[in-house]
Amino acid sequence: VARSPIDNATKDFTILDVGCGPHSASIIKSIFKNSKYYGIDKYVYTPADEFKLIEKFYNIDLEDDSFNDIPDNFFDVIILAHVIEHLSNGLSVIERLMPKLKKGGVLYIEFPSVKSLNFPSMKGTLHFCDDPTHKRLYDVKEISNLLLANGFTIIKAGNLRDPVRIILFPAILISSLIRGTIGAGTFWYVLGFPDFVFARKR
Repeated sequence: VARSPIDNATKDFTILDVGCGPHSASIIKSIFKNSKYYGIDKYVYTPADEFKLIEKFYNIDLEDDSFNDIPDNFFDVIILAHVIEHLSNGLSVIERLMPKLKKGGVLYIEFPSVKSLNFPSMKGTLHFCDDPTHKRLYDVKEISNLLLANGFTIIKAGNLRDPVRIILFPAILISSLIRGTIGAGTFWYVLGFPDFVFARKR
């Protein structure tokens, strides 16, 4: 069975981080030290020191711009973490990114679960509608079916809850309260705020 390019954090591989944000490059490079990091974002708000870690930055509006400048069959890993919920055309964006991935490459997509509609409102977004830039709910089934129809194998998918965070939650909560840093993110992986799909291109 073919192994994922991210099974080994020391392996040299290319990552395309879609919706990369201001500090994603340093976070990912701290985990995957030998990776070559490429980023896409609508806004250029990445700090100058972060740009030193980026092989290339694509300033692209995912809803309106062409993906022609992004090379095909080039990336080992593509990440869309909390991006598609901000798009009305998230499925189309996923489909247009598929050719950019090498055969055997992996795609990771994370997005708010429909469960989030039942969570209380909280600063930092715990209820889906807390963020006014959220445009659409997606679900695991529709994304998985799109990937399956385009030559992908689903490695794993579903609701994302972290058992370690659940066990440590009382300590995390107390620490956050003491430091005054409690926010919605404290509860995301305990309550299962996000869903995810992790797939490999055949």
